[in-house]
Amino acid sequence: MFIKQAFKIKHDWWLYVAGLAIIVIAVILGQIPHTVALIVKAFQLGSELGELDPIKMMQLLESNLNLFLMLLSFAVGLVGIFIVAKVLHKQSIKSLTTSRSKIDWRRFWFAFLFWGFISVIMIMIDYQSSPENYVFNFELKPFLILVAIAIILIPLQTSFEEYLFRGYLMQGIGVVCKNKWVPLIVTSVLFGMLHIANPEIDKLGYILLVHYIGTGFFLGIITLMDEGLELALGFHAANNLFTALIVTADWTAFQTNSIFRDVSDPDIGTFEIFSSVLIIYPIVIFIFSKVYRWTDWKNRLTGSITKDT
Repeated sequence: MFIKQAFKIKHDWWLYVAGLAIIVIAVILGQIPHTVALIVKAFQLGSELGELDPIKMMQLLESNLNLFLMLLSFAVGLVGIFIVAKVLHKQSIKSLTTSRSKIDWRRFWFAFLFWGFISVIMIMIDYQSSPENYVFNFELKPFLILVAIAIILIPLQTSFEEYLFRGYLMQGIGVVCKNKWVPLIVTSVLFGMLHIANPEIDKLGYILLVHYIGTGFFLGIITLMDEGLELALGFHAANNLFTALIVTADWTAFQTNSIFRDVSDPDIGTFEIFSSVLIIYPIVIFIFSKVYRWTDWKNRLTGSITKDT
């Protein structure tokens, strides 16, 4: 099993605490170039960084440069995870990724293309139903630069989050608690709370955390049911990549030189938030379960974990 593999490596609880601290330090180090660039730009404009709200802060730098520097910290953090796994736990990237004999990239690409297609369709439906909410934002040169940055760094950003929450922490909490439901709940809630500083929360309210935490549960469920990260890695990469390339808004975490700009007032209803968690994600889980023939749901999601069984 995916979590049980951690019994084969060094899995003392204090190693996971130390490893998490090292990963946090790696992310902070990766944030230094972005922070320095923001401080310099704010100084040039005669402002203090602490006086700016998160949205105005992100608008200090040119869009592509800001995106590159922002995503850089996640890339450094991902390297930190791999170093911690290798050095502290003597764990291979493969066993941190999957319980299969090798990483199944076909699963990754299936989830990536499937959700990428669905994402494009949903954006186009919204565009057709409310064209007044969008303006054509396409400029060839900035867009091509965006494509290069996004294709390289956004998968690293989403992979960092998947390897941290559904990989490193899920395995670590699982072998300490010796069950699956505790790591599923803890990592899902932590994943959601990680997004509490996003500008979307400031504009739409804390109700949006339902979506983020629900997304954490969705990604955790498909990881446990499929015994690996491949589907979660593909889904998460497609979700962020296609959105960043197609549509942006002045109040979102990713402000990019995308094809369209959403100029509508920040607003989202309770139905939209809960429908993604209670309708769309269960449908996707159902589709994945049929494609990959998942069984034994109760044990895979809530069962106990022991070293010798």
